[in-house]
Amino acid sequence: MCQKRFITIFALVACFLMGTIASFSPAKAGKDEKVAVVNDHIIYMSNLNEEMSRYERQLASAGQVLNEEQQAEMRSNVLDGLINRELLKQESEKQGIEIGAHEVDQEMATLKERFPNEEGFRMALSQMEIDEETLRQQFSQDLAVQKLIDTQVAHKVEVTPEEAKSFYDSNPELFKSPEMVRASHILVKVEPQATSAEKAKAREKIEGIQQRLQRGGEFAELAREYSDCPSAQRGGDLDFFQKGQMVAPFENAAFSLEPGQVSEVVETQFGYHLIKVTDKTEAGVTPYENIAGQIGQHLKQQKVNQELSEYVAQLKSRADVKTYLK
Repeated sequence: MCQKRFITIFALVACFLMGTIASFSPAKAGKDEKVAVVNDHIIYMSNLNEEMSRYERQLASAGQVLNEEQQAEMRSNVLDGLINRELLKQESEKQGIEIGAHEVDQEMATLKERFPNEEGFRMALSQMEIDEETLRQQFSQDLAVQKLIDTQVAHKVEVTPEEAKSFYDSNPELFKSPEMVRASHILVKVEPQATSAEKAKAREKIEGIQQRLQRGGEFAELAREYSDCPSAQRGGDLDFFQKGQMVAPFENAAFSLEPGQVSEVVETQFGYHLIKVTDKTEAGVTPYENIAGQIGQHLKQQKVNQELSEYVAQLKSRADVKTYLK
């Protein structure tokens, strides 16, 4: 329950480009079986397996497990994606698209922000068995492909205000917003197998923190110092959440508070909490004016994906593509 959750009405499709560091891996030759050849470029079984693993991890994190038939279908789709990606890469090279070092530097800096420090970043590279130069080369290739897509596809796509408003009017269920609260908390963790004495000690600790708050202590500072939740580094902030996302005792307490109020000690299966509500939004429908820009982006992405599929199909019709997937 300490994990921040994001709710969005849009799920934009990333059909052709790599999105995470897990996607970066050098091709492996030798005894590695080839599953496709795009002109003179070989796609190896290891490339396919690594890409499959990434998608399977994403599905597993969402609680989804594929049966044998679904796995076979996904494997075929993933291979198509690798072929499409290679076709786009080759076309960007053919058109002489160049990427400056400063552009790669920006991508590297953005990636490094996902890690707590430089050591964490380099540890991830080591686990992937790649070096920073290989990663920079991959970024350069991906940026070149993105420029190709921008110039050959995306710049031709337009979404009119009338299209965006029509989508809004035709899909009212997408724009309903539930009652939500934004809360911070301080957690004194209690293990499920804790003894009565250990529970009493944890209760004494949370009550001591409560007394400090009552004497004027700053909630965020006390959360950073004492909370056992990873949210402690954010001053206990859990961001906005709606009903059904937290365990019942925590949720009931949070939704009963007004912004600025702090709860009494709340006991859950995780331990003892002090909860401070920092903001609250009522249930309702998001006004069109507040969401028009996002709707336009969503509709444009749909159109770009459709046009991109047609563009890649044209590239494939002119290429020598062979597949060997059994």
